[in-house]
Amino acid sequence: MLSQFPVGTNSVTLPFVENVQRAQAVKAQINALYQQSGVRPLVFISIVTQEIRDIILQSEGFCQDIMQSLVAPLQRELGIAPAPVANRTHGLTANNLGKYDARIAAIDYTLAHDDGISLRGLEEAQIILLGVSRCGKTPTSLYLAMQFGIRAANYPFIADDMDNLKLPAALKTFQHKLFGLTIDPERLAAIRLERAGNTRYASLRQCRLEVGEVEALFRTHQIRYLNTTNYSVEEIATRILDIVGLNRRMY
Repeated sequence: MLSQFPVGTNSVTLPFVENVQRAQAVKAQINALYQQSGVRPLVFISIVTQEIRDIILQSEGFCQDIMQSLVAPLQRELGIAPAPVANRTHGLTANNLGKYDARIAAIDYTLAHDDGISLRGLEEAQIILLGVSRCGKTPTSLYLAMQFGIRAANYPFIADDMDNLKLPAALKTFQHKLFGLTIDPERLAAIRLERAGNTRYASLRQCRLEVGEVEALFRTHQIRYLNTTNYSVEEIATRILDIVGLNRRMY
């Protein structure tokens, strides 16, 4: 929401404001910021406990209760009074314990199948990401697992593969699960330069070669792919879910 305004902001996140002492400390922090800057801090809260919420609302901040702005219209529409309970959304309750376990299992699977570590158990993968080194496969896989409970494997194409680039036989069986990531060679070279310095691996020539060969492979095998150059990990993951049609598992 703030990105819609041409202003710079410094964001501070204060989780677990769950008791009076913590709320009083947060209120003091907000007031101190106001005294130092002369500008009211913008405060967005999602606290369901009335006593704690009231303490924050008494601060010198410009407080917006994002929960209540939606709860009241929903109450009118549904004709049901809310029954606020702290930690209901993400806490380990009987209702969501199974979903939490599924997410942990997805993270374990993704870590075990990162960067081509193992090509066993790919039948359990919901998606298999392919691409050159440093194009965003690992962070995207982990984000898909942690945020959406998606079992994601990924496989890298390295410099030694380029002379005779082929799709590994173990992956051909799961072609319907394959999704490619690519990146502009200039951006790839800049990323590799930070990691490996002035090496052949980070040279623009090598990056152009690898990206060109891998994109040709994607086209040959009709593997859908996405250029990650201008996207954050969050955007990459969301676009993949949309393109492939995977269901999000929100937690």
